[in-house]
Parts: sequence; C-alpha cells; structure tokens
Amino acid sequence: MPGLRLRRERTGAASERARADVAASTAEAIAGIELPSDARAAAFFDLDNTVLRGASLFYLARGMHQRGLLRTSDILRFGRQQLQFAFGAEDPDHIVEARAAALSFIAGRSVEELSRVGEEIFEELMADKLWPGTQAIAQLHIDQGQRVWLVTAAPVEVATIIARRLGLTGALGTVAEHVDGEYTGRLVGDLLHGEDKAAAVRSLAEREGLDLGRCSAYSDSANDIPMLSLVGFPCAVNPDRKLRRHARKRGWRIRDYRARRRNTTLGLAAGTGAVAGAAVGIIAARKKR
Repeated sequence: MPGLRLRRERTGAASERARADVAASTAEAIAGIELPSDARAAAFFDLDNTVLRGASLFYLARGMHQRGLLRTSDILRFGRQQLQFAFGAEDPDHIVEARAAALSFIAGRSVEELSRVGEEIFEELMADKLWPGTQAIAQLHIDQGQRVWLVTAAPVEVATIIARRLGLTGALGTVAEHVDGEYTGRLVGDLLHGEDKAAAVRSLAEREGLDLGRCSAYSDSANDIPMLSLVGFPCAVNPDRKLRRHARKRGWRIRDYRARRRNTTLGLAAGTGAVAGAAVGIIAARKKR
C-alpha cells in the first residue's frame, strides 16, 4: 500500500531527525566543558526547567488527577502554574503557593502510596520531558567520577525518584512531615528555595567533604543565584531574564536549549498548549454536567 509505505517512511525520517537533534544537543551541551576527575568536586542541578521541561509538581498533580486522587479545581490551578514555569517566570510567591498546595493534597496519604504513584507518573509524564542537553552535562560529571545531586523545592520523594532514574547520587528537596507512614500536610524545616537551597548545598558539601570552589551548579532561575554563587563553576540553563543578565555580568556559562532548534521551541509551545487545552477540556466537561 503506497500510502502506508509513505507514512512509514515519513515516520522513519522524523525519528532519524529526532535522534539527530538529541545527538546535536548532547554535543552542544558538553562542548567546552572540561571536568577533571576530582573527589572533592560535585555538581548540583535544579530540577524544574533545568533538568525537566516544566514543573515536576504539576506532572505529579496531573498524574494524581488522572487516578482520581486530586480534585479538578486543583489541577486547574496547577495548570496555570505550569504555564508560568514553562516560560521561566518563577515568581517566589507562585512557588510558595504551589508547594503549599502540594503539601495539602498529599495530607493524609501514605508515604508508600506517593512513592509508588510517583514512579508510575515519572514513566508516564516526565521521562520524555527531560532536557537532553542537561542530561548530557550531568552524565559528563558522573563519567568523571563526580557526585551529582538534584537540589529542588519539589517534594524530596519526587526528586529522589528522578535522581535515581537518571543515575544521580541523590536529591535534596522540600521535606513533608509524615507520622506513622502518613503525611500530615506540614513541612519539616523550610521550603528548599532561594537562600535555603544554598544553605542545604553548603551543609551537604561540609558533610561530604566537598570543596565548593571546585563544584558546579546549574539552574534556570534567578531565585537560585545564591546556590550558583556558592560554587566555582556556575551555569545558567534555560535562564529567565534576570538570571541571564546576572550570568552575563558575572561571566557565567549559559546554556539555552529552548532556542537551540526550532522544533525545541515548538515542543515547548506544544507542551504549554497541551496544559491549556487540558484545562479547557476539564472546564467544558464540568459545564455539561
């Protein structure tokens, strides 16, 4: 059947182009980066918009909604926050609101349930949203024998799942209190954000015997300037405007995978459009009831 054969050929060509784009992204990511094998050096990666396109918290919320574990009103709120994250607008007030909401919707649920569901959601919604370029840089650190951590305001359980799936050393994240195996809806300590994120990295470096002057850090957000300023080799990845200006002024490395290829930009637009579309669909369905 000529039509079917033509579709297969087009699909094959698209797959080849996708593989070529990943290879190009990988080559570009590690170009000019030389990392000596150094037991006292490590790398710290922010998660949302740095390693993962969009917000990990939204993907978790979306997956829980699909399983009937989250209300429609909550997923609509997360949809709006995802659009803000997707375009790099990490307003501190929005982040605090998002994390507080995350704590509220896991309250009363078991630690075991969140871990199990989180594994499933990673496979369903997050695995294909990872930035290949950032992954390549993380792998470069690993190949040089350096330890690599995710450092994020997202719940530590979610961050740990992603770190394990990527073969990283571990993760630092916001810790939700749990008693007798169930979440209470309260935090243990502070939200891991801004200065608190930097403090957590400093404490980890002391425990692990790391020399921060030999370490690297990667983030998309100006909120992480305190963490980036701690290390000898900071890098702005997919930076927001404020971080881009700061990085240029300081002479920091900049990697932006959003504009590297036209299809990357289109992919981002498609992702945010899907969120908006899902929200519209949910609203329409509710109006028909």
